[in-house]
Amino acid sequence: MSTISVTSENGVDDYASVGHPRRWAILAVMCLSIILTGLDTLIVTIALPSIENQLGTSPVQLQWVVAAYSLAFAAPLLFAGAMIDRFGRRRGFILGLVVFLIGSCAAASAWSPAALISSRAVMGLGAASIMPATLSLIRHVFPAGERAKAMGIWVGMSSLGIPLGPIVGGALLEHFWWGSVFLINIPVVLIAIVAGRIIIPESRGVRAGGLDVVGLVLSFAGPLLIVFGIIQAPEWRLLSPAVLGSIVVGAILFAAFILWERRTSRPMLSRAVFEDRRFGGPLVTIATVFFCVFGGLFIVTQYLQFSLGYSPLEAGLHMLAICTAVLAAPIVPRLVQRFGLGPVSMFGPLLVAASMAVLAVGDSPSSTQVLIALGLMGLGIGFGAPPSVDSILAATPAEQSGAGSAVADVAMQFGGAFGIAIMGSAAAAATSDGMSAATTIGAAVGVVGAVVVVIVVPRTRGSVPAAPAGEQLVKA
Repeated sequence: MSTISVTSENGVDDYASVGHPRRWAILAVMCLSIILTGLDTLIVTIALPSIENQLGTSPVQLQWVVAAYSLAFAAPLLFAGAMIDRFGRRRGFILGLVVFLIGSCAAASAWSPAALISSRAVMGLGAASIMPATLSLIRHVFPAGERAKAMGIWVGMSSLGIPLGPIVGGALLEHFWWGSVFLINIPVVLIAIVAGRIIIPESRGVRAGGLDVVGLVLSFAGPLLIVFGIIQAPEWRLLSPAVLGSIVVGAILFAAFILWERRTSRPMLSRAVFEDRRFGGPLVTIATVFFCVFGGLFIVTQYLQFSLGYSPLEAGLHMLAICTAVLAAPIVPRLVQRFGLGPVSMFGPLLVAASMAVLAVGDSPSSTQVLIALGLMGLGIGFGAPPSVDSILAATPAEQSGAGSAVADVAMQFGGAFGIAIMGSAAAAATSDGMSAATTIGAAVGVVGAVVVVIVVPRTRGSVPAAPAGEQLVKA
């Protein structure tokens, strides 16, 4: 069996007892970076009408403009998390920022739909290294007594980036061309790179043995083919050999990945972790919630502009309704401590299902309906995401914190990518009222997800840290 130890760059154990002297400044850099990765998930949705007009994109290409980032973000996350544990968390963080910067510059100057989609994929690859590195670094520079507070702030900032994207994008599009939504990344990334080099210590989990190259290939190829088939279905027809072949082969490869990870002597994450219901169960909550969130926002941002005639800024300001997630912060941790993780986190999928149902009512949802739906969506994020992330991290060994945090990120990004693919394809294929067709699917997924959460997520009241992240976020 491989031996594992956690050390800093100079061989001294990580700061579990007293914490790094610059830990709060490090947290600020981590939060700045994580807001950026969340912001770029959906900032482009507000620019889709402008991109369609200026680049002549098809509906399927518009889906890929959004989904390429999420897919490239999600597919290598687990492998990236394992790599930063092995070769250095600060090194992985800086490398991710550099790749993200290159992709942003390329996206801003894209001259065709293919160039824009490719650039968005490069940005996603950079984000795949940034996100697990931030969470892992926070865990290793904060002492145990402050870690829950730091994690709570991180969760709050990562959630903030999602609704902030359409707002920032709308403000930029009032005065500049669509490429400005990517150029805004440049100064933020440069600040994070410089600050990271100066104040962040290097740390790694030293592991003997080789790399799980087979796991990397299978974990990337399977979901990629599945999402590709779903997105292309409206254009190529669902029952066409190309679409069915892509989905079937992707499903086989993903099943092979699961079997491989159970049998290999050097899995990317310990097999014991996946057998812990505190780890595996919350992944269902996260994936279900963000299926509806990403898919719903992809539809809503276009609906507000194309159907209701709002400007990009007006459409973006509607996204503020998602900030209801903050209202759940002081409530959810206490409920988890009293009733257990499963019964409380179940409300995450249920609330996003309710938000989809509100949008599905009537032929043309009003602005008021959209605001109500977005408010319910925000509450769903607040009930579902923070306690689930807390539970996953509590079940993950410290020396595999990068890989463990990456799995939570995978659930969010793949859930979102499938939401965009399936709901976007349903809207594009509908002969009438694409909004209703798409959101009905979202509502069904949310309800099914809630039922599964009740079954698989443990009721244990101790599933989250004693100082819950959501509560600490409010106190901070």
